[in-house]
Parts: sequence; C-alpha cells; structure tokens
Amino acid sequence: MTKLKGTIGILTGGGDVPGLNPAIRAVTIRAIREGYRVIGIRRGWEGLVGMQRDKKADNSACYSELSEEAVNRLFRIGGTFLHTSRTRPSHVPKDRVPDHLQDAFSEEINDLTDEVLKNLDWLGIDYMIPIGGDDTLSYADHLRKKGIKLIAIPKTMDNDVPGTDYCIGFSTAVTRIIQLTHDLRTTADSHQRFMVIEVFGRYAGFTALLPTMAGAANRCVIPEHPFDVEKLTQLMIEDRRRNRSSYSVVLVSEGAKTESGEMLFEGDERDMYGHRKLGGIGDYISIRLKQLSAKYNNGRAIHIVNQRLGYLIRSGDPDALDSIVPMVFGNMALDMILKERFGRLVSIRRGQYDDVPLDIVTSFKKVVDVNKYYHTDRYRPVFTSFEGKPLLIMTSDV
Repeated sequence: MTKLKGTIGILTGGGDVPGLNPAIRAVTIRAIREGYRVIGIRRGWEGLVGMQRDKKADNSACYSELSEEAVNRLFRIGGTFLHTSRTRPSHVPKDRVPDHLQDAFSEEINDLTDEVLKNLDWLGIDYMIPIGGDDTLSYADHLRKKGIKLIAIPKTMDNDVPGTDYCIGFSTAVTRIIQLTHDLRTTADSHQRFMVIEVFGRYAGFTALLPTMAGAANRCVIPEHPFDVEKLTQLMIEDRRRNRSSYSVVLVSEGAKTESGEMLFEGDERDMYGHRKLGGIGDYISIRLKQLSAKYNNGRAIHIVNQRLGYLIRSGDPDALDSIVPMVFGNMALDMILKERFGRLVSIRRGQYDDVPLDIVTSFKKVVDVNKYYHTDRYRPVFTSFEGKPLLIMTSDV
C-alpha cells in the first residue's frame, strides 16, 4: 500500500461560475494518484468556521472526503458541487457565528481565524487549495501569513483577480453575454428600440467591453469611466439611424458610474467583505434614454428593451475554455505542492501558464486600462494596435 503523502483541502468561495467542478476534479484525481487524500470543504470558508471538532458531530454540511468516482460524476455540470458562500472568517457578524461558538464570540463582528486554524489541524489538512476571486483569495493570503501552505486558483467571471490574464468562468460569461444579446436583438429589431443590457462587473468592465469588441453591442459603459447619459443618448441615436433596422444596443456594467461618479445599489446591507449589492444602473439608463431620446429624434421618444442578464451568464455548463483552463490550473496546483512552492497563485500571463506570489491579490485592483482600450468619447473599445497583445487583449495587467 502506497504511503499517504498528506491531505489536501479544497474549497470554492464567492459567486459560482462554470468551470469550478472541472477544477475540483483535476485537483482530486491528480492528488489521489500522487498519493494524497483530498477533503472538500463545503460552502467556502464557512465550512471551516461551522464545523465542530467532535467525531460524534455531524459535519457532513462542512466537509467530505473526495473520490475519483464522485468528481468524475459531477465535473461536467456548472456551479460547484462543494457549494459556496461569501464568508470571511475574520469578519463574522454576531448573527452568523455558529451556535456552538456563540458563547465565545459575542462581538458585533468576530474574528474566527483561530477556529479555522484549529479546524484545519483537526482535519489533518496539510495543504489548502482555495478557488475564488480576490475576496476569497485575500483571506487565503491572510491564512498564508499564519503559516498555512496554500496554492490558490483564480475564479471570477469579472476576470478581475490581479496577477492573471484569465480567471475561471470568464470565457463562459463572455460567450453567454454575446449569445443572449444577439438573441434579444430580435425584439429590439422588431420594435426599432434602444436595447439596454446590464451585466455583472463591479469594478472591472471586461464583461461589457470584450463582448462589445466582439460585435454584441454598439456601445458600452464600464465602471472605470463615468458616463454622461445625454452623450450616450446622442451616440445611440446615431447608431440607430445608421442601422437599417433602426435599433441600437448598449452593454452596461453593473458597477458603471453616472457622471457624478456614483454607483447604484439595491440597499444598504453589506456582505462580510464590505460590498453592497449593486443594482439599478440598467433601469436608470433605460429611463433616461427614453426621456432624452425625443430631444434628438424629432420630438418622438424611443422605447427601450431593458434586460438584466444577471445569473444567466454564470449558470449552466462551462464552455471549452472553462473546461480546459481549470484542468490545467488544478494540475499546476498539484505540481507546486509536489515542488513545495507554497503561497502562490496559478495564472495565465500573456497567454502562457505561470504562477505568481499570492499576495498580489491584495496589492492592487485589476481593471480595464481606459487609456489603452476604451474610447472615452465614443463609449466603445479601441479597435487598433492589436499586434503583440495577449489573446484576450485588455485583460493582461503586465
């Protein structure tokens, strides 16, 4: 019998995207064949907060041992079979502290990191592979500083994790945005309307800019540059007049800012990472476009097709790229464990697989370089100077 080399813990945190299950599968199969045991932590960091260090306790909602059979059965579907959450163990509100810890942690905001460390030790986990965006991975970096041996895998459809050109979920999101926007054209065309499509993108506008570059829309507004809705109206009037079917399309990042520099939110509630839920920018733009359109359309208002794509772009099965990249990232993580190169983030840099120090995820915000890639007077991508650029053009931070 082969001697066990160690135990690897794996989790997925933050929003779900297609491609997470292929990454879990890649890690699990390679790890088992290399002689490791794999434990899947459920519900992201929440699983390491909520478990009880008692062999008689039912911790099935917090973790389970993974097998080749289990991951082979589930890897083709979207989402994450380990489930996910936006838990930040260093900032747990009082009402989210597990029942068995209520007496020990009664502050309004509680740091449960010591519990996480004790639970990792109790499970016998030697190495952690967290898969997530900059929030999930910022806490991973916090654990790295506490001595936990980590290899991180970047995931977010916004593609805004620093240090990598590509994050799991991005390709499927862009593919879906292009497809769904084209599908909705039939209504905009039939009724000769403006079409306003709102997509995810809190701080980075990649999911609006790249589909626009691919021809999904005439214009896009992104978080990196405040927009003037009257200027946008004029541009869309121009586009509509040039279009034989008399309609025009704008893609709107959910984090796009009005000329005053403000984002729009659904409410005041914040998650554990301090984020308020965005919402309403597409509705705002739709209302203002209709109001202003008469001014530039001989006194006649233009009606709107207003659609928030929302979770449609992060649901369902992964596309080809989000099936291939997670397989590579998972195997790269095992390579680095075997080489004992910890505290790293697997990445793609200018089209090549690479790895960078994990602390890069907290060093800066990865956003669209407006000066290079966004025409601020025309609200559209810059369509020049592609030679020598990486495959996904503006997504490299190098």
